[in-house]
Amino acid sequence: MFCPKCKAEYREKFTACADCNLPLVDKLPEQPPTEYVKFKELFYTFNPADVAFLKSLFESHDITYYIQGENFLQLRPLAQPAGIMVDEEQFEEAKELLKEFKERFTGLSSREGGQ
Repeated sequence: MFCPKCKAEYREKFTACADCNLPLVDKLPEQPPTEYVKFKELFYTFNPADVAFLKSLFESHDITYYIQGENFLQLRPLAQPAGIMVDEEQFEEAKELLKEFKERFTGLSSREGGQ
């Protein structure tokens, strides 16, 4: 028996999930295969505020992103920048979104130069 929401497994005599309060099902539905995403670095920054803003911006525009080194940035702020990685297929769209905001960022840089 499984909870359809949190996917917790229960023994046979249980009928509802203790956490979600949902009825249990005999088996979980098949998960679609994970889609491979190739990321490309758009920018990097030492500023956690830039990271927070970019996450919000990308989520509001449905841009697939990954922040490389985000947790390391919090532990050792000036040791290594956080890399702002976006789906290669959405790279130009993300780059265009950032044009009007780039001057407002305090630590945003491009490895390619001139962006």
